[in-house]
Amino acid sequence: MKKINNSGCRTFKRSSLSLALSATVLAGFSFQGIAAEEDELEKIERVQVTGSRIRSAEAMSSAPIQVVSGEAIDASGSLNIQNLLLENPAFGSPAISRTNSNFSTASAGVATVDLRNLGSNRTLVLVNGRRYVSGVPGSSAVDLNTIPSQFIERVEIMTGGASSVYGSDAVAGVVNFVLKDDFEGVEFEGQYGESSEGDDESRQFSFTSGLTTGDGKGQAMFHLGYSDQGAVFSRDRERSAVDQFSGIYFEDDPAANPGSIFEAVNPFFSSFPPQGRFDAGDTRFTYDPNNNLQDSFSTNGGDGIDANGFNRSGVRTIAIPTERYLFASNGSYELTDKHSFFFEGTYASSTTISELEPFPFASDDIYANGRVPIEFDVNGEMLRNAFVPDDIYNAATDTDGDGARDIFFAKRLSDVGNRGARAERDTFRLAVGFQGEINDSWFYDTYYVYGKTKESQVSGGLVNVQSFRQGLEAVIDSQDLDGDGITDEAICIDATARGFNCAPVNIYGFNSLSQGAIDFVSAPSTLSTSVEQEIIGGNVSGDLFELPAGMVGIAAGFEYREEFSRSEFDALQQAGLNAGNAIPATEGSFDVTEYYVEANIPVLDAVTMNAAVRLSDYSTVGNTESWNVGVDWEVMDSLRLRATRARSTRAPNIDELFSPPSQTFPSGLNDPCIGVTNSGGGAVGDACRADVGVANNIASNGEFTLNQSDLQGISGFNRGNPDLKEEVGDSVTVGVVFTPEELISGLDVTLDYFDIEITDAIVSTPRQFILDQCYGGGDDSFCSFITRRSGPSGNNSAGSLEFIDSGVSNSGGLGTEGVDLTLTYSADIGPGAFRTRLAYTYLIDGYTIPLPGADKDEFAGEIGASEHKANWNLGYKLDDFDFNWSMTYIGAADFDDQFLSGFGIPAGGVGIGSVTYHDVQASYHISDAVELYAGANNLFDKEPPRILSGVSGSSTGTETDAGTYDPIGQTFYIGFRSKF
Repeated sequence: MKKINNSGCRTFKRSSLSLALSATVLAGFSFQGIAAEEDELEKIERVQVTGSRIRSAEAMSSAPIQVVSGEAIDASGSLNIQNLLLENPAFGSPAISRTNSNFSTASAGVATVDLRNLGSNRTLVLVNGRRYVSGVPGSSAVDLNTIPSQFIERVEIMTGGASSVYGSDAVAGVVNFVLKDDFEGVEFEGQYGESSEGDDESRQFSFTSGLTTGDGKGQAMFHLGYSDQGAVFSRDRERSAVDQFSGIYFEDDPAANPGSIFEAVNPFFSSFPPQGRFDAGDTRFTYDPNNNLQDSFSTNGGDGIDANGFNRSGVRTIAIPTERYLFASNGSYELTDKHSFFFEGTYASSTTISELEPFPFASDDIYANGRVPIEFDVNGEMLRNAFVPDDIYNAATDTDGDGARDIFFAKRLSDVGNRGARAERDTFRLAVGFQGEINDSWFYDTYYVYGKTKESQVSGGLVNVQSFRQGLEAVIDSQDLDGDGITDEAICIDATARGFNCAPVNIYGFNSLSQGAIDFVSAPSTLSTSVEQEIIGGNVSGDLFELPAGMVGIAAGFEYREEFSRSEFDALQQAGLNAGNAIPATEGSFDVTEYYVEANIPVLDAVTMNAAVRLSDYSTVGNTESWNVGVDWEVMDSLRLRATRARSTRAPNIDELFSPPSQTFPSGLNDPCIGVTNSGGGAVGDACRADVGVANNIASNGEFTLNQSDLQGISGFNRGNPDLKEEVGDSVTVGVVFTPEELISGLDVTLDYFDIEITDAIVSTPRQFILDQCYGGGDDSFCSFITRRSGPSGNNSAGSLEFIDSGVSNSGGLGTEGVDLTLTYSADIGPGAFRTRLAYTYLIDGYTIPLPGADKDEFAGEIGASEHKANWNLGYKLDDFDFNWSMTYIGAADFDDQFLSGFGIPAGGVGIGSVTYHDVQASYHISDAVELYAGANNLFDKEPPRILSGVSGSSTGTETDAGTYDPIGQTFYIGFRSKF
């Protein structure tokens, strides 16, 4: 809650103070400083609680609000506030974090939050009660890397719809970061840490200062921070050091042995090796480790042949290295006794580096028919490729009828280097305004906010497909093609390409490309993004009139907001000509004008009702309406009941509206046609056999079978939808606050029920849903989104999935239901002060409806949305020594229902067990000015659950769900704080 001094307002009664704390502070992660806060309560006269614009002397909220204190942030040792927030069971697995975004084409390493597993776009992030510019192009998701942890006074978390007060994106709730604004002196902090494996090195330094003008009218604070978090590689964790794949795909009867989902096929190397794989005639060639040509190839070894495949896990990244420079400042100046000017400024510069295996390149990336000529008609003379070995040349035939021998090849471009991206992001935000008193009971504030996030990304390890083809078409210069005389050196046939310094490309064997060839074919990809936000707003609040039970409080205001986003790759990337995803530019903007009014009505001495309505006019979807009604009833001094009914709206964001088809490579999909034969299989079998490619595959193999490349090589395009309309969320929260001060002093208990239902939810149609509907699901219209190969093509089998496209639409719905229990207790025990807090969430239901009329897809109880989650903190303070122990519990969970159904396994048929993480910290004040601290996260080095590659929910390179579980392991840190 925000403290606002006003000499003309009434003071609190002691009972009201206790209940105010129950509504806000009792849910905080730490109870350090509560006694001191109570001593100051008589000075607090007007406060504003997250979820309301009304300044009131009794800061009650009919909606659940939790508070993370600054002391809790210090006790966590977290360099990024995301890590601490994720311990709160109200938060779901983040869409983007440092450990689950290494394969993202953009926004890798960004830190987002997701309340109630409803999506980051439905969680509104505020700073000091005002919107913050997005850190992800095309969306509203804020990058928490840009908010300095050491400058946060507290975090206020309100769950449930809040669009009537704050506008769009608050369907699941609000996370409000309140920055420090009352600090004098100078504070230094430094910290160093690393994992028990010797990686994930982290260091941070910060400097905070505050000053006041000589006349006391002006004050300002400044914060400078630096943090650096090192990389963690897949090869440095035993569970992920070697490529593997879930054995469920290779089980004859998965329904009879669902445990095969945990049985790793290891190794499961890539069939794209750095030495190359060459199909010439009926023979497959490769090179042995000594770079000798051999006429046999085995990806994973067997039958007396060594493994020739490539271990991609040897170069993949679990945790992306992230470096940040942060600056934050705020201040105010009293223009008169009742009016003042304020400002807030933030600048964040971050650098992230993602790294993954070299690009898997093959003939069909270059030639439409996948056949690479190794002979060329040059001026009427048939010349052979300059580098092709005799054995491959002699085995090759003319397979496409053009009169020249040809081959198929697949090669990992290790010579060009690992793929990866260096992304530099800059976020700037400035808020300025005026605030003050109209009279003793009326207040106002006006503000202007401008924010901008820019990203500049350079990706390596990619090649220009056209240049590679020109380099492949090289012969010995026996005809003096370049006019420099006949030589025995290789030369590019294309004269135009030679004019651009074409260098012949040798694909045969390890380290075969010359430096000239590497320079000629390399095509670093660039990405430039820009997100801009501009807001003008104002609020007025005060006491309208008096009822027998007290004054009616009211707030009203307006806000005008413009949002713009542009994301643009280089021309080659946009066209998919650098061997990477084809991702066109996305650009769009919208503006919205909004008005709201809110009232706080004391119905009886112990019953207060609040209500709000907000009208919005979007340039994209037109007019929308949001509202909420709540009631707060003080049954007795120790018992309070509260309830809220709210309607929230969310307008589609820029990506959802304007994104053109963008290529992606989805994983965790199960082809329903696997195992289908010439007859039987019901509706699934009939639908599969109707596809020419599937029928050809069955004719060749007796049943529909896929190879390793087929399983790993599915692509598709995601599309926006300019015809989207807003989604509407209806939420209900009902709770009780119990503070039995006379029975058990220091005990506070809250119990809240929540139910959020979203109609016309904006979602991308799940690809597994598309597959299941097309093949036996009764809606063959979804087959138009699926492209299968009609015949064998390079590495891939006839009938294998080539593309599965998906678009954004207003779906049938999205919802969640559950119960939150929070218990806090503090007391003097022995010579010191004891404190504890338990937060527990029971998820009763959670579901999505992919399209109107479709069945519910339940996600409650699945990985990432466990039915039971809890966090328990214990602390003890003795003189200058303070100790904190935090336990985070993630309950047992099942694998995704739709994924399991593809193997004939019923919902809930197989899952993973619960996980508990333990974090500890101890601190000691060696003087009033200096504090030393040390801690450990994941103290007992708990391994994450086994979620193998190929299984829905697995984060590539980690062999687990790295957004939900800790993929790094035990880490230690030490640090100091010094204030003068």
